[in-house]
Amino acid sequence: MMLSRRFTIRAVIALGFALLAGPAAAESVLRDAETEALFNDVARPLIVAAGLTPASVQIVLVGDPQINAFAGGGQNIFIYSGLIENAANVNWLQGVIAHELGHLAGGHNVRSGEVSRPASHISILSLIAAVGLAAAGAPEAGLAALGVGTATAQAQVLQYSRNQESSADLAGASFLAKAGLSGSGSIGFFNKLLGFEYRAGIAQANSYGRTHPLDGERIAILDDVYKASAAWNTPPDPMLDARFQRVKAKLVGFVEEPPRTFQLYPEKLTTEAARYAHAYAWHKSAYPDAALGEVDALLARQPGDPYYLELKGQILLESGQAKASLTVLRAAVAAAPKQPLIATLLGHALISTDDPADFAEAKPLLRQAVIADRENPFAWYELGVVYDREGDAPRAALASAERFDLEGDPMRAAMSAKIALAGLPNGSRDWLRADDIAQVEQNDLVKKKRR
Repeated sequence: MMLSRRFTIRAVIALGFALLAGPAAAESVLRDAETEALFNDVARPLIVAAGLTPASVQIVLVGDPQINAFAGGGQNIFIYSGLIENAANVNWLQGVIAHELGHLAGGHNVRSGEVSRPASHISILSLIAAVGLAAAGAPEAGLAALGVGTATAQAQVLQYSRNQESSADLAGASFLAKAGLSGSGSIGFFNKLLGFEYRAGIAQANSYGRTHPLDGERIAILDDVYKASAAWNTPPDPMLDARFQRVKAKLVGFVEEPPRTFQLYPEKLTTEAARYAHAYAWHKSAYPDAALGEVDALLARQPGDPYYLELKGQILLESGQAKASLTVLRAAVAAAPKQPLIATLLGHALISTDDPADFAEAKPLLRQAVIADRENPFAWYELGVVYDREGDAPRAALASAERFDLEGDPMRAAMSAKIALAGLPNGSRDWLRADDIAQVEQNDLVKKKRR
């Protein structure tokens, strides 16, 4: 599991199955091969039920403790780590994804301009009225006009948002039913959020002034809808749920401090999920032998599991045993050849040995990794290291341009792209890519200066 700046979250519309408000700016995105594979398998039948194309919808994990999820532009669904930690089973996650697909299928992120434009017109007109009244010698009346206009605009936006949430709730319920999945997980989550609302003292309030309907209102509406489905009593798929419990445990081990991890998964527990969480906790605590002991116990149960092998290789690598990690990570890549994140970790380990032979092995591996997943800045960084070691400065600069572009650094991306252009064959595929990055990033910089 690794951190990434793959998306600038502040740039998307916050439309969510959420207890709290929209996302903070520039949150960290967590990349993990096992988690992304689970998200794809969980979401696929729901995406099909929503009439969308599975390849076009991306589920992204955000490192944030809030119980939150939202749909953004480009058919992306963002799931916060706090939501995964608080979900009891995979059906809870299915309910959340179904709701967010309701936003995507309804085009809510695109249609948000339908209300924002009229609301802004109201605000502008009230501002003009306020200026006019103030100029006429009635500043108090001007302030009142401005306040009424602002309140009216805000009420329109909030009402529109609540309507979208209700629409997404019902659409999500229909997608679950079409996919043969129970809505009980969705009700379970709403009940959990309702408990938070009671503790916050807002459960008995009305929903006016909120972006979302109150969770009690949503439960009252959806309960009958879900129970009318033939899938209501269908339990979660046991294999899919076992995978979810693994992902949840490794996420807890990765994002939480070790004492909290051991509180949630006591040391005496020897379940697969518990050992997974323990391995991350021991690794974070700088006890590599204890961490490796947990992973070896997992591999004894599941020999050849690519994700357990990946973790073992990561522990060895990060504890200073780069050479020892190679055999394990090669086995992980062999067991999951279509996982570019695991291939990138092996490429990183190969570079870490500082052995020329290992660099030669890393180059094609990292090239394939960025072809399969161009949106991994760490893979581009590692590939740039290989090119630099070979003395191929133009392609090292191009790899840096790709990396900085993904990290949202237009100035360094443009500079690196221009360096690449100066050394690459004119008109070649790499030259054209460098030219694209240079022009896009330069335009971005000009726009920022104008603002």
